[in-house]
Amino acid sequence: MSIRCIIGLGNPGKRYAGTRHNIGFMVLDELAERFKAGFKTGGVSFLLAEATRRFPVVMVKPTSYMNLSGRAAREIVAKKGLLAEEVLVIHDDLDLPFGKLRLRKGGSAGGHNGLADIIERLGTDQIARMRIGIGLAEKPQGFDGADFVLSEFDDRERAELPAIIAKAASAAELAVFRGFEVAMNEFNKKTETEI
Repeated sequence: MSIRCIIGLGNPGKRYAGTRHNIGFMVLDELAERFKAGFKTGGVSFLLAEATRRFPVVMVKPTSYMNLSGRAAREIVAKKGLLAEEVLVIHDDLDLPFGKLRLRKGGSAGGHNGLADIIERLGTDQIARMRIGIGLAEKPQGFDGADFVLSEFDDRERAELPAIIAKAASAAELAVFRGFEVAMNEFNKKTETEI
């Protein structure tokens, strides 16, 4: 099954723009820039970018908050006549080391509320997803995951972020042009030191 829609997860507004939870938006911004496609209002609950000639996929940023990301997923799937299996969701993952990519087809949300809402509203867990690690090697005592994902990247992370986003965008491109299984095989075997 081809990927025809990429949904990058994040929270809308300037307040959240540089936070760890918004890495899905950052990857979509990179893809849109590569294919010269601007985001505009695409529906009630999302921004849409299309570059159909050069990149035959719609790129979606939900405009609801993270926990309601399924609204955009359901709306774009209905609007474009898509199957859930044609959707790729890109999101942060607190349990993966910073910079590590993991592509997976189907399965649980793994504690990610945005992905959980998409699974619930589309009525299936058979959705391709790209998890991008934002986790710490060691979590300090009293660590609060909710606060951490809504915090901004530190200086070291910011320096490494462009390469991570570029790698994730390239994985998404490969998933569109050559298939999700090819992208899984290529990018899951790479380590975070190969960014």
